[in-house]
Amino acid sequence: MNGHDYDLIIIGSGPSGRAAAIQAGKLKRRVLVIDRKDRLGGVSVHTGTIPSKTLRETMLNLSGWRERSFYGLSYRVKDRISAEDLKARLHMTLDYEVDVLEHQFNRNHVDTLNGLARFVGPHEIEVATEAGETTRLTASKFLIATGTKTYRPDYVPFNGRTVVDGDEFLEMEAIPRSLAVIGAGVIGVEYATMFSALDVRVTLIEPRETFLDFIDRRLIEDFTHQIRENGVDLRLGSAVERIEDAGDHVEISLANKRHVRAEMLLFAAGRMGATSALNLDAVGLKTDHRNRIAVDRRTYQTAVPHIYATGDVIGHPSLASTSLQQGRVAACHALETPTLPESPWYPYGIYSVPEMSTCGMSEEELQERGIPYEVGVARFRETSRGHIMGLEHGMLKMLLSLKTRRVLGVQIVGEGATELIHIAQAVMNLKGTVDYFVQNTFNYPTLAEAYKIAGLDAFNRMPIPEEFKVRRKEAITPEDPQN
Repeated sequence: MNGHDYDLIIIGSGPSGRAAAIQAGKLKRRVLVIDRKDRLGGVSVHTGTIPSKTLRETMLNLSGWRERSFYGLSYRVKDRISAEDLKARLHMTLDYEVDVLEHQFNRNHVDTLNGLARFVGPHEIEVATEAGETTRLTASKFLIATGTKTYRPDYVPFNGRTVVDGDEFLEMEAIPRSLAVIGAGVIGVEYATMFSALDVRVTLIEPRETFLDFIDRRLIEDFTHQIRENGVDLRLGSAVERIEDAGDHVEISLANKRHVRAEMLLFAAGRMGATSALNLDAVGLKTDHRNRIAVDRRTYQTAVPHIYATGDVIGHPSLASTSLQQGRVAACHALETPTLPESPWYPYGIYSVPEMSTCGMSEEELQERGIPYEVGVARFRETSRGHIMGLEHGMLKMLLSLKTRRVLGVQIVGEGATELIHIAQAVMNLKGTVDYFVQNTFNYPTLAEAYKIAGLDAFNRMPIPEEFKVRRKEAITPEDPQN
């Protein structure tokens, strides 16, 4: 350890910090994880990924959302569901996640410390604990995995009750009858559509003319149609001029002179890197306008070679899944251990109602690059499994190279999208072509059959490869009675 207390000190215990710590433990290195929360897990476990997805599943189950196409809108009603009903499952899930994480750390001999860390030198940090004590520790390498915090502009009158940010939203005392959401990013879209499933009157406000621009436009068009049909009032293209806390409700004035009134306002317009307390000047590190840290995307080294950064604090894609990979890769590089590189194609999941998930390039990106392509589309209602499940909507879109026949991108909207996308991810990372979906069988009935339908949809319009023509010619002989 070259005279240091630890080989690796990790600041933050979210997905990337967790993965890095466990990897370092597997390599039998002395590693310490510091988190200022009273429980491990970071934002992902306590206010982000796990809580929001647990809340979504609870809402869909309690509201009978998935059964409404069979049994009608009154199959289960919102009035039977309280905020406490939602929180019960939430707290149970979070407690389990923390128990698993603590067990993993103990099993891999990872030390932990609760407190607020700040750099005081190139290889030294100071940790202020909640008990008021201060400890100084040194390490050969550091990993910054502090994640992000909510953006709270001065013009928003946050009160923790009727005007809340994404973290406070989970602590609501009662389910509102109406909800306004400012910011149609991933967080805003997820919460807006979740509460719409509870028959809450939801208004989703986005100052820009478009939203979720990294998603294929055709997918967004299908998604927009569905959420509007589900009752979400989508207000695009007008900035918020004024927000007034009226006590029992909130008044929102828009630049286009429209007006929105709701019992609760969720402000979800962006997040900031949680780096302000780290005293990065002590080690010569700078951040961008959102307090994020720039890194080498292969190794996750910062401008200071012995300091690494991973997860949301480095910006896009800001996913728990990619953060887990980043932490593992960073730990291996920091501890000079060879490892497999990250795969080029990763899935992006949005846990809205309905779900969306993508992998690879969008149609707009292919057009910008001038890549000749074909499109295959399958609707979930075309599958027998979709009929059985009562799905009225849902789509899988496949983008294929006309030159190589390789799968270049897949976009899915609808039930199970975040699970189904992994088939596309595997085929793409193995450089597979549309032929895979045409040649292979899929369990019947399943939603995965949509891959075959989309594959055939494109295959039947694509030019026949020369090798296929040769094989067909060889297969036909004069003796063949069918010739």
